[in-house]
Amino acid sequence: MPRTADAHHWYDAAWIERTGTWRRRAGAASRRSLQARLKRWRSRGFFIAQCAITAGVAFFIAGGVLGHEIPIFSAIAAVIVLGQSFGQRLQRVAEVVAGVAVGVFVGDLFVHYAGNGYWQLAVVVFAAMSVATLLDASVGMTGMAGTQSAVVTILVPPPGQAFTRWSDAVIGGLTALVAATITPVSPVRRPRQYAAEVIVEMSAILREVATSLRARDVVAVDEAMDRARASEDMLEELRDVADDGLAVVRTSPFRRRHLPAVQVIADLLVPLDRAIRNLRVLARRASIALHTGEPVPGAYIAMIEELADATDQMAGTLAVREVPLSSRRALVELAERTTYVDERPALSSEVIRAQIRSIVVDLLMVTGLSYDAAADYIPESFELVDGTEYEVDLPTDADERDDLGEVGDGIGAGPHGRGTRQPGP
Repeated sequence: MPRTADAHHWYDAAWIERTGTWRRRAGAASRRSLQARLKRWRSRGFFIAQCAITAGVAFFIAGGVLGHEIPIFSAIAAVIVLGQSFGQRLQRVAEVVAGVAVGVFVGDLFVHYAGNGYWQLAVVVFAAMSVATLLDASVGMTGMAGTQSAVVTILVPPPGQAFTRWSDAVIGGLTALVAATITPVSPVRRPRQYAAEVIVEMSAILREVATSLRARDVVAVDEAMDRARASEDMLEELRDVADDGLAVVRTSPFRRRHLPAVQVIADLLVPLDRAIRNLRVLARRASIALHTGEPVPGAYIAMIEELADATDQMAGTLAVREVPLSSRRALVELAERTTYVDERPALSSEVIRAQIRSIVVDLLMVTGLSYDAAADYIPESFELVDGTEYEVDLPTDADERDDLGEVGDGIGAGPHGRGTRQPGP
């Protein structure tokens, strides 16, 4: 049966609307990606400049001061050593030097008898990496042996200059260690600032979710969900920075007094990881609610906004101090407001409320409480039936159990609801 003109017009309008939605989402994702890349470049700007300057200094010392011809290994070793976290640099210096020694020895020996060429290069790399492996070398040292043997095969040194390659690597490694020692970056300030940035991002995502729920904006809530998923990268970066800070204060006698402060920030990783997981589930359930047309009570949306306000306060405090103790009261007050279920709750709404309660517990742990102490601040969930309070479950979608893990079984569907309806106090 042929389509009518009205049906055809409706089909075209729906297609145009959908493609417009896709374009808006793609544009928003591109802007976020560009902003993230620029932010990453700014955060690594000092490191990039440090590598460039250190490579130049190492090359100058080996070539200009010691008179080595083409001291390429000094610059290579400097950049490789600086590319490691602080706690790995001493080990990396030894690996670089040992790898270069093995590579130079095997490469020079083979080139002396067989010359250089494409098949000689393949044999030299295989032999150098095999020797390093038989010497029980690490993966890094084995790779370094193969790399340097290849360079030796391609760049044949002048007679009697093979040893300078090894000494160039030593010069580069030591120069990198000196540069790392004088790095003017606080091992305490950086982890704290990164932790504050993670919490700021959580606040922004919560506000996006609340705004999209109020406006019933499907595109906006999907963008918030994508942003919540991408926040995992920030947490990984925080984990790296915290590990680096711990390594600095443990190995430097001048900074060891900062160990307790850095350890406090490192201990925030577990509750922050749980909070971000719960945030992802909340954003996903908000998206499902809008896509399926489920209503979300205004009181629940207001709780999301209050949670965003509390996280903003936490981030500001954490950026200048160690632990955001001042945010504890706001979180406890919010926990009290999550007590009562809406009169006619939909599944998505109750999962959202459950995730708010879980995030509150996670953030209370960020303020320094243990899990048990934080959970004690979360009251039981009740609904009013004929004027009587009854304890109720907080449902969790089975499809989301992989996302929730043990986190979702905590406050959302754990000790505050077991499937029985017993009169409340």
